Amino acid sequence: MKKAKYIAPLLSLAVLFPTASNVLADPNKNIPVEKVEFIGMAAPDTDEERSKMYSEASVKVTYKNGTQQTLPLEYKSLFTPGKEINGKIAGATYDANGKMMTKPDGTPYLSSSPDSNTLLKVNGKLYMVNHYESIPSNEIGNMPEAMMLNTVEQNKETGELTVTDITPIDFSAYGGIWTPCAGSLSPWNTHLGSEEYEPDARAHEANPENSSVTQFARNYYQDNTVIGNPYLYGYVPEVSIDEKGQATAVKHYSMGRLSIENVKVAPDNRTVYFGDDGSYTMAFMYIADKVKDLSAGTLYAAKWNQTGEENGGSANLEWIKLGHATDEEIKELAQNTTFSDIFETATDAEYAKANGFTRTKAGGRDEWLKVKPGMEKAAAFLESRRYGALKGATAEFNKMETLEMNKADNKMYMTMSTISGGMTANPADPTDDIHVPKINAGGIYEMNLAENQTDSDGNKIKSKYVANEISGLLTGEDLPKKDSEGNKANVDKIANPDNITYSEKMRTLFIAEDSGNHVNNFGWAYNIDTKKLSRILSAADGGEVTGIQAIDNLNGFTYLMAGSQSPGNAGYLSGLPSLGNNGKDIKEKK
Repeated sequence: MKKAKYIAPLLSLAVLFPTASNVLADPNKNIPVEKVEFIGMAAPDTDEERSKMYSEASVKVTYKNGTQQTLPLEYKSLFTPGKEINGKIAGATYDANGKMMTKPDGTPYLSSSPDSNTLLKVNGKLYMVNHYESIPSNEIGNMPEAMMLNTVEQNKETGELTVTDITPIDFSAYGGIWTPCAGSLSPWNTHLGSEEYEPDARAHEANPENSSVTQFARNYYQDNTVIGNPYLYGYVPEVSIDEKGQATAVKHYSMGRLSIENVKVAPDNRTVYFGDDGSYTMAFMYIADKVKDLSAGTLYAAKWNQTGEENGGSANLEWIKLGHATDEEIKELAQNTTFSDIFETATDAEYAKANGFTRTKAGGRDEWLKVKPGMEKAAAFLESRRYGALKGATAEFNKMETLEMNKADNKMYMTMSTISGGMTANPADPTDDIHVPKINAGGIYEMNLAENQTDSDGNKIKSKYVANEISGLLTGEDLPKKDSEGNKANVDKIANPDNITYSEKMRTLFIAEDSGNHVNNFGWAYNIDTKKLSRILSAADGGEVTGIQAIDNLNGFTYLMAGSQSPGNAGYLSGLPSLGNNGKDIKEKK
């Protein structure tokens, strides 16, 4: 193993994080835990604290033998962009031939936006899949992003994690990876990623030479004559790791095309919920034909039937079937279809009304559309949000982010970074299903999951995990004016929640912020039973908290993976009590 060193990036980080010390060894490691209580930290109030990612929180542990212990928490950095590990550079991006992309002076283009730290165990070895959500543009324009497989070693005595190798994951068979944001670990031990902010195929067709997707393709293929294809991007990528540590990536075209923040699989290993980021977005559900196989299934979109406006609002959810497809048939359509193949458009309202067009505002684009005969399947899976709006689904959500599952209570949690825009009353919009008070600081919703549900046509939905009700769980609080530190939202409540992850054993929802309303973004622990909210992490000024993953038990140790963007950092929160033994909570692929 080569000694790790740093390549100083031209894209400078606001701070370089100190080398992590050993993970705190828990003397009660083999005693079962009864409950945990997080003891929060104060918000940073010095320049030094504001300039770093750190934790001064602790956790009070009650063991089943009646003893108690308070353990301090500590943030530990695995790497920052620019670090060289085994001859490879963290944060670099690669072209279609696997060559690292460099500037004219030979230095690599570096991302300051790591995201999605998915730690998993295969054949006794540890790996972490992480994303790089954005790369600085070059003279051509939009650059290809990256997804990496990190080899991880765990100290058997202390639990400390170390990244020993980095390998780019190959997406050349799929045209590269587009804006990978959050991710999750599937119940069958694969990484489920995302492609956020799918390129607008209508705008691309109007000016393909100068579109962002053409810039992306020319950089990725190193060919200035290439014209990009927007329908290759906006899907759920899945990464499997074999016994030799080789990663294989696929894109699941049958799951629909949208601005995917993340996906979360229900306990049946078939039902999947999506986070659709952006303005005027939509809630989707996918039900696979087979368990642990996302290559074919049925896609649904939700209609919000409002029942209340308090605490972010509440509603009954009605599911509209968009269609059934396989990856292979949608991949073929994606390679050979344009926007104008799918839709007719109109600009004159009177003409549109008289000729069967429907006005929609999906994705914030106010337009009159009509699906061409025979193109319903292409519309459903290549233009899922637009088609959902035509079918009557609600396209009014704003900054919908990640989703997370609470198995014991049969709940799915959904973050809304900002409750504004299409979610407030907009009587002039084509539809106004959601009309709740504005909360710039956003909130988190919970959805009840139920069986024996039917779709909007009265047909039974073949899942026991269908969301039928949604209501606000936790919201931020906007301030009438900035406080003395510059915060625009209450510093002791969440603001603009982004990533969330849930610990079944700790009964705790962990929340990561991406906020312009707090001067420093925070990580929070929210106990589902006691409703106690505790600040447990603070990112450097300007940086969002990203890539959180709760791991109740990995070889007898417990972790909360966490990182930050701008400045970039990937790491974890250590000091948590041992919640199990022998790594049984992370299922090992044999």
